[in-house]
This record gives sequence, C-alpha cells and structure tokens, in this order.
Amino acid sequence: MRQTLIADGFFDGQQFHQDAVISIEDGHIIALDSVSNAKEVRLQGTLVPGFVDVQVNGGGGALFNSAPTLDCIETIGRAHAQFGTTGFLPTLITDKVEVMAQAADAVAEAIKLQSAGVLGIHFEGPHLSVPKKGVHPQSFIRSISDEELAIFSRQDLGIKVVTLAPENVSVEVIKTLIANDVKVCLGHSNADYDTVLAALNAGANGFTHLFNAMSGFGSREPGMVGAALESDAAWCGLIVDGHHVHSATAKVALKAKPQGKIMLVTDAMPPVGLDDDASFELFGTEVIRQGDRLNAKSGELAGCVLDMVGAVNNTVSMLGLSYEEALRMASLYPAQYLQQANLGTIAVGQRADLVLLAANANDNSRYQVNQTYINGDVVFSRCDKG
Repeated sequence: MRQTLIADGFFDGQQFHQDAVISIEDGHIIALDSVSNAKEVRLQGTLVPGFVDVQVNGGGGALFNSAPTLDCIETIGRAHAQFGTTGFLPTLITDKVEVMAQAADAVAEAIKLQSAGVLGIHFEGPHLSVPKKGVHPQSFIRSISDEELAIFSRQDLGIKVVTLAPENVSVEVIKTLIANDVKVCLGHSNADYDTVLAALNAGANGFTHLFNAMSGFGSREPGMVGAALESDAAWCGLIVDGHHVHSATAKVALKAKPQGKIMLVTDAMPPVGLDDDASFELFGTEVIRQGDRLNAKSGELAGCVLDMVGAVNNTVSMLGLSYEEALRMASLYPAQYLQQANLGTIAVGQRADLVLLAANANDNSRYQVNQTYINGDVVFSRCDKG
C-alpha cells in the first residue's frame, strides 16, 4: 500500500526541512516533497530517521538473559519503539554457553520472521576481564572455546557484535571472528594501550560504553580509553544518562573523536517502558531502581533506565550539542557503524523507519515520541497509548 505522510517538517539526517511530504510504498520511501493521490496521513510534529540502538539488554519488564526467546525480543522491541527505536541489537551479557545458543536461536527466528526492528545480536561477553566485569557474573567469564566460536560464526543472526577484553582473546581469534562477519567491540577490559592497539590493528573497530568498565586514561598509560580516543577509525558507544559518564568527560571525548564516531546507546534494562520503580533480579542479585538510575545491591551501576529519545534530549541539555547532531548520534552514526546504508536518513530508497517528534507535554525544551514507523508501519502511537 502506498501512503503519504505530511508533517510540519522533517530531519533528513543532515538538516531540518519545513512542510514534510514523504511518500512510502512497500516499506520504503519512494518520494519526498511531492503530494500524490494516495492515502494521506497528516501529522503534527517533525519526522526524523528512526533511532538505532546497538546495546539493548531489556525493556518492558523483559530481560534477554532471563528469557532468550522470540517473545522476549518482541517485548523489548515494543517497549523501545515507544521511544523511537526502530532498529536494535538484543544484547546478551555474560552467561552460560547454553543460554548463548538459545539467544542465537531466538534472534535467528526473529530475523527469519522479520520481527520489527531486530537487526541482529550483541554478545556482551563472556570473554571479559574480571577486574572490569561490572555486574557481569564472574562465574561465567571464561576463555573463548570452539562452542562460542561456532555460535559467533552462524550466518543466520543478522548483524553480529561481540564485546570482548583483548587481554583475554588473542589477535588470531579476533581475526577469525572478523573473517566470520563479526563486528568486534572492546570493553569490560583492563588491557593496556599496546594490547588494545593490537586488537584494533587486527580489525576490532568499536568500544562498548566508552569510559565505563575499561582501563582509564593516564599520563603515562593511555589505557583503553586513550586508545579509543586516539583512534580515528573506531566507533564508541556513549551512555548519556548523567550517571555513567560526567558531562565534562563526554565533552572531551566529543572533541577528541572525529565527528560521526560516537553513537548513543542505552544499555537498557527491563524497567525501560515501565512506569513503576520496581526492582528486578540479575543472576540472583537484586537490581534497585531509583528514578533513572539502576544499581546492584553491591553498588555497581547495572545498566540503564535510558531510552533513545531520552539520550537525544540529554545530549542536547547535558552536552550542549545541537539537536541535529544528537539525532545523528542516535540514527545515522550507529547505522554507519552497523553498515546499514538504508537506515539513518530520510531519502528516496531508504527504509521507512521514521519517528514523529513533538515538544514534550511536560517540558517544551525536550522532545517526546508521538509515533514510530518501522518499514512504513505504525508500531507505536501516543494516541493509541492514551
């Protein structure tokens, strides 16, 4: 079916335009600025490219590790669609190999069924550093084996991202992963600068939640943070929630990295999309929610109650960036990292993954999501939610 969306304006990935007219057919944008005789939908707000999140552990009360199933993935997707996420990687943190296999099967099913928004899978662990494990269970941190390599090498999982600690995974194994179409991110690591550099030279090209759970930047030991900031080629995920990274620290990173190499991530946990402050369990440990902060009882930060439109708003209010750049950090840059050329912009031929933004009803300085489209279909509408 062909439809035409007429909105107050749109952001194409580079600049804002007034009086948006976007025609969609078969899930793709077929025309801009040309009114057709097709069914027209008039919208109040600004259309922007759908947000792409490469690190989503949970949402809507669901946690991927606790229920590595298609139903769990779809619950997470629906929760995040409320906040403009149109593409995401369900993320499994360190766990047993059996759980990893179940998660892989669930994602393969989601990819086969073209489940809304699912782009692939992110394995955050289990080949990490114990000193930088955070809330990852130490009992499951281990060396890579043939079983894990077989899972990572599957060709039915869509986009594959693996976060690992390079001091515990050899350069040869990193090269093997890359040869099997795995995007290698570095994180949860206490590696020194030279070890990180060797991993980058072997083909790793990303850093998981920059600054958090990685060796710090010092005057005589640059650590993982120093290597991440120095690299012009590598992408860095950044959690902008006011808890994981100080705003001044994030601003330094933005000045150090080339434009386009820092992308927003949520590291989201089950409470995203829920209105209550209920705690949840992670590997037998209670995680307590206090407002927009999650902590394990032992004190560590335990993921986020952060959504993508919140990350965009925070990037403007906390870091002083323009909305144009914040939107690129939520859509274009992660799409480029994932090598998804049909995402992250509004242009003819692009997939019709769109978000309708309007001023927040309670705070005019912040955006809220009024509608979310995936492949041209409405997957969330604030009117429907009431």
